[in-house]
Amino acid sequence: MIGWLIKKVIGTKNEREVRRLRPLVAQINEIEESLRSLSDDDLRAKTAAWKQELSRIQDDKELQRRLNEILPEAFAVVKNACRRMTERKTVINVRGHDVVWDMIPFDVQLIGAWALHNGRIAEMATGEGKTLVATMPVYLNALTGRGVHVVTVNDYLAARDSEWMGAVYRFLGLTVGCILHDQPPAVRREQYACDITYGTNAEFGFDYLRDNGMAVRAEDQVQRGHYYAIVDEVDSILIDEARTPLIISGPAVVNTDNALYVEFKPRVEALVRMQEKLCRRYLSEAKELLRKLHPEDGSVPKDADEIARQAGLLLYRVKMGAPKMPELLELMENPENQQLAHAAELELHTDQTKRALYAEKEELFFAIDEKGHEADLTEKGRNAISPDDPEAFVLPDLATQLHEIDNGPEADPLKRLELKQKVQAEFENKARRIHVISQLLKAYCLYQRDVQYVVQDGKVIIVDENTGRLMTGRRWSDGLHQAVEAKEGVEIERETQTLATITIQNYFRMYKKLAGMTGTAETEAQEFHDIYNLGVLVIPTNKPCIRIDYDDTVYKTKREKYAAVIREIQEIHAKGRPILVGTISVEVSELLSRMLKRVGIVHSVLNAKYHQQEAEIVARAGQRGAVTIATNMAGRGTDIKLGPGVAELGGLHVIGTERHESRRIDRQLRGRCARQGDPGSSHFFISLEDDLMRLFGSDRIIKIMERVGLEEGQPLEHPFLNRSISQAQKRVEQHNFQIRKRTLEY
Repeated sequence: MIGWLIKKVIGTKNEREVRRLRPLVAQINEIEESLRSLSDDDLRAKTAAWKQELSRIQDDKELQRRLNEILPEAFAVVKNACRRMTERKTVINVRGHDVVWDMIPFDVQLIGAWALHNGRIAEMATGEGKTLVATMPVYLNALTGRGVHVVTVNDYLAARDSEWMGAVYRFLGLTVGCILHDQPPAVRREQYACDITYGTNAEFGFDYLRDNGMAVRAEDQVQRGHYYAIVDEVDSILIDEARTPLIISGPAVVNTDNALYVEFKPRVEALVRMQEKLCRRYLSEAKELLRKLHPEDGSVPKDADEIARQAGLLLYRVKMGAPKMPELLELMENPENQQLAHAAELELHTDQTKRALYAEKEELFFAIDEKGHEADLTEKGRNAISPDDPEAFVLPDLATQLHEIDNGPEADPLKRLELKQKVQAEFENKARRIHVISQLLKAYCLYQRDVQYVVQDGKVIIVDENTGRLMTGRRWSDGLHQAVEAKEGVEIERETQTLATITIQNYFRMYKKLAGMTGTAETEAQEFHDIYNLGVLVIPTNKPCIRIDYDDTVYKTKREKYAAVIREIQEIHAKGRPILVGTISVEVSELLSRMLKRVGIVHSVLNAKYHQQEAEIVARAGQRGAVTIATNMAGRGTDIKLGPGVAELGGLHVIGTERHESRRIDRQLRGRCARQGDPGSSHFFISLEDDLMRLFGSDRIIKIMERVGLEEGQPLEHPFLNRSISQAQKRVEQHNFQIRKRTLEY
């Protein structure tokens, strides 16, 4: 209570800091007014004079002191340049579209710019113009001549911002470069030689690896140091993507596996079909038992408990063997069946010896663990894959065999060596075969086309789960990529080996100064502080946000959920409001597209397959009556401008078709509407069949379902549900945080 009173009277630490910066803002605005009488050349002359002075300072502390001294005037110069461009209605070509410059930094943006210069994370609500905020600290630090890197989440934003914001820097006499995916080393060197360089974290990281792991001569290196970086969408880059280290690989020296993938593919494929058949049989047995449990005359059978237990075990068995089987999901729509399966699972796991659990698994050919992302063959499965060789999956005891050869009758050392090499080769062959079968099984059970990857031009290309973009040139390691290529029947490329690797955390720690900006950092403030030593400053909004966030609507099944999404699209489309529909995968975006075609609604689809038209689709998305279906690609950095008359109708309506594993990505999607004081609304639709709810949801949800009733198509809306969904997301975030910690430690 006392803490609340103190905060009420003197404000939070964040509010006090923002208040402390108000006099600095007034000083910048005062200087900016005095600059209006100068000519363009006089303004540019300031840049040249500062560059000359600052490039001579070698001592880092002295340089920082001088930068702080000129900060108010440098920020005022940038603000004045923006004013001149706005008054002259300067036209800039951005990604093939002509854009009229109409931005002059607000006071709150000047506060954000100060935070970035001082190595902080500026948290600004989505739509508050983070891209423009960066221009001031970027300009100030670029005057040192040491190079400033602006890091974005994807190539589209890097190219867009280097053209759009680049107009300000060029007006003031600085050079701007942009690193893109396919540039040759000579071009990259030129881009890094500029005062300011835009690019993605992967491009900067891979260039560092090539420079330090593969470049033979100094002139082969492209980067020129790591002085200051501003990371746009800092939570996406330093947190979401930090689970995966950057790896440069080359062709492996030994390459015999590819034939094995082709050899074992038909066997694994047959095994997957056999498992499906087996699970269907178990399901029909479970249905029979459920009918016995609930006879038509309403009586209670005398061995009801045992029947319920057997039915629960069968359901749990199928859940282990084929968790996404439509027939199983249909049975699980009934909360009573969910309870039976859950009770069976608890009973099996309470046994310390786990004998009963292993016995259940042995009824299947393989068991799938979706949470752990594993698929394991059972003894039954091993026998099915190699019925003629019971020892096929038993690795010989190499140490014992080598010991026997050393102490055996063979006296000739050369022959002994031959025997050892033979034993070693047999061991490696067997291990390789087991590994190939294991990766093929994973490819069939856990990796789904148009979800984790797409197939384009005869190649398997990974889709980034956080950004929804294609990760061209990246491959899964450990032969998994080859297994997916074999599954899809495309050419299997050579096995690769790691040549150089660095974690994203370690790459960004090399910069002398690091800052970041995002709309969603507060939830991860502790991690930013612990790993990168970055503080978070929350910047107030320029105009209050008037977005309406409706409560999540929860359905039992995906079928009902998608039908409800289509109904809502029809209702809002009829009013003329533009709609952005966010989906979690390419597959779902295409399914909704087919459903909209059936009801005759014209729409655009933005996913990893159609990324070339991104700029055009985004430019049209805010027009009256526009319907856009997009994966996470449209979730970050995309600025959807409202067309004429749209604000009066209520602005852009955002529909989320599933909760993402991370709450921040959901907040980013909501943030596409109601920007800069515009109206807008958002509504998330969820089903209990969504992966997040199946894997991380709690038993409380099943209990609520039982209480509320279960008519087909009836939505479940309950304050408890929103809390349970957030809890599920928190559990996944905690799980992912542990992975990032391990990536950094090991």
